[in-house]
Amino acid sequence: MILVRTVSATLRISIATIWEVYRGTFRRSVGDERLRWWSRRLIDLAELRCRVVNPRGITFGNDGKPTILMSNHSSLYDIPLIFVALPGSIRMLTKKELFSIPIWGRGLRAGEFASIDRRNREQAIRDLAQARAKMESGIVLWVAPEGTRSRDGRLGPFKKGGFMLALETGAQIVPIGIRGAGQVLPPKTFRSLQLGCTAEVHVGEPIDASSYSIETRDQLMEEVARRIVELARVERRGAPAEQEAA
Repeated sequence: MILVRTVSATLRISIATIWEVYRGTFRRSVGDERLRWWSRRLIDLAELRCRVVNPRGITFGNDGKPTILMSNHSSLYDIPLIFVALPGSIRMLTKKELFSIPIWGRGLRAGEFASIDRRNREQAIRDLAQARAKMESGIVLWVAPEGTRSRDGRLGPFKKGGFMLALETGAQIVPIGIRGAGQVLPPKTFRSLQLGCTAEVHVGEPIDASSYSIETRDQLMEEVARRIVELARVERRGAPAEQEAA
């Protein structure tokens, strides 16, 4: 029943967004509200309790500075948690394959989500340019730098795409640590959904990517990884030298 209601909520916001874009009446503020409604719906269905930990009172999305959120990613529920817990017009930098899913994929595109085709270098460059344009228009991009959900809860090696985008735009990277979401719905499962869990979203101090360069990119990746590990209280899989290509 939870799966049916989750799919229903997803189709509802996707169809509404596609229709508004088709009619030329789509507004980003409405898209923000719709995403947060969807996120609260999924969280309520799972009876998931969410706690935001932001001791420094970090804010973003209202100062005109390009911003990229980077977090660990161990569960599908990371997605609604981010949208509910954090402010701004947040959109995820997601896999290109998701855009090919009927209705939902069109909804993602219409709703200003971004993607990178890592299998095609020329397309990846164009995708990064589009992502940059979205950021310049006020969108806060959320990137899971591992590129996929962790299978064991540990932080895996990072892809380079999100960091290249941060360097090109001089963005601030806000490290995020998500705790407890992996207990709700581990990767590759749905029947094992655990109700009544508690998850925490820990917001770290921003890192100014403009202080780094292509030559020091690995140092930036290492610093982001270190902070996410600290915020999420997870172990790390793979040494810095094992970081993967974009």
